[in-house]
Amino acid sequence: MPVDPPPDLPYLLHEALSQLDWNCNAELLASRVNRLHIGLPREDEFAVVCSWLGHCVLVHKLDQTQSPPSSRATYRVPDLFATFTRDGRLIPTLIEVKSSRENKLSFKPEYYAQLKAYASLQGLPMLVAWKFHDVWSLFDIAQMELAEFNYNICFSKAMSENLLGILAGDFLYTLFKGGGLHLRMHKEKLLSSVRNGSEVHEEWNTVIDDALNIDGHGKERRDLSSDVQTLFFISDLEEDQEHTSSHMHFRFTVQDDERKFAHMALVRLLNWYSSGDKPLNWREVKTRSSPVPGMTDFGATVDRARREGVVEYIFNLEPKTKPAFLGVA
Repeated sequence: MPVDPPPDLPYLLHEALSQLDWNCNAELLASRVNRLHIGLPREDEFAVVCSWLGHCVLVHKLDQTQSPPSSRATYRVPDLFATFTRDGRLIPTLIEVKSSRENKLSFKPEYYAQLKAYASLQGLPMLVAWKFHDVWSLFDIAQMELAEFNYNICFSKAMSENLLGILAGDFLYTLFKGGGLHLRMHKEKLLSSVRNGSEVHEEWNTVIDDALNIDGHGKERRDLSSDVQTLFFISDLEEDQEHTSSHMHFRFTVQDDERKFAHMALVRLLNWYSSGDKPLNWREVKTRSSPVPGMTDFGATVDRARREGVVEYIFNLEPKTKPAFLGVA
């Protein structure tokens, strides 16, 4: 099946050729174009997260090829420029994007000073987006503290000072325990039966003659909208089976008060809608009009799920310390 070229292919070709010898062979050129197309996943992922949460009106990468070369001793261009809306006001920011599996994020003093100097030059807040395992936080660089050698911040402090909710619109939600999906399958024809000790393994042709949802109050629901039902599919459900002479009953239910950040739900939604056999191409996702088909306002979906008895709690997230650039709440 032919694959559509990326919409900015001319840019990719020019950028690849500028990074290589203009007389390079086709194989090397194709390899570099592919690397550029894949992009820098952590930066593209965070840009998609910001866009999808609903309060980011503009986000783009910053060209980090500085001139003159001597400027690098004083200034460091961060990864992203992003503008958020808050209380009807536009808030432009600069963002440096990091990811790690260590519980501490560390910047060398010169690196820290160069980022702050660039932000001061532009008159904009300097923020740091940090992906720790699968969780994103966004904090003011001033929250990092000078230790013996470097400026550091631990994950717990990054989360307590997290601006992703108050700026981008991130939130935490909890599904009701016991909610989920129930299927009733009629046994049409026995194809095979094998006994293994005390266990019997059977293969049947079946027909699903009923499929319904159960809300958090134990009520059978056939009226949930498709986007609300999707919240079950991206949750960790426990399977239970019951067999009768004529039917098989499958129950997929929430077993505890499962809590999820909205930004983490995005990754599960994207994997659920895709084949899931390849890593997400965040650069491609970023070009879509909506990252998730049919779900342009996840906050509205979760709020509707709360009203329909699927979501129990919604927690809006605010930082422990509100930076001055946010103004008075």
